[in-house]
Amino acid sequence: MLHAALLDILAVMNRPQRDEAMVRAAGIPLDRALFPLLVGIERFGPIGVVDLADRIGRDYTTVSRQVAKLDDLGLVRRQAGARDARVREAVVTPEGKAMTEAVDAARERLGRAIFADWDPLDVAELVRLMNKFAESLNAAPE
Repeated sequence: MLHAALLDILAVMNRPQRDEAMVRAAGIPLDRALFPLLVGIERFGPIGVVDLADRIGRDYTTVSRQVAKLDDLGLVRRQAGARDARVREAVVTPEGKAMTEAVDAARERLGRAIFADWDPLDVAELVRLMNKFAESLNAAPE
């Protein structure tokens, strides 16, 4: 039952149309393929390409090219890694941060619509349990 619910959630979240809708709702001029990378870099950065690729489930060579595009657009910059100067890490720029803030605002508006008929206590409990689940997933051995 849990597995089926997770598959349903992942199927909805992974639809390209969802990213397109989020980009439109945020009013940002960004290619849908670059959207999850920018958000990932803002949330988890500074982050290396391999780590970012693992987080979003894409090939690192593709992610490397896409991060280069974000860099060209001035939304991220690449820098030497803090632990290993040979590793290039991406970090969001102020322009990129402004875009992710627009995405956060759009996500909040869309979320309110999804949960409009939910009791606020149910939403709070869902968030609490999802955070607990995420922590357990992250702590589990590979």
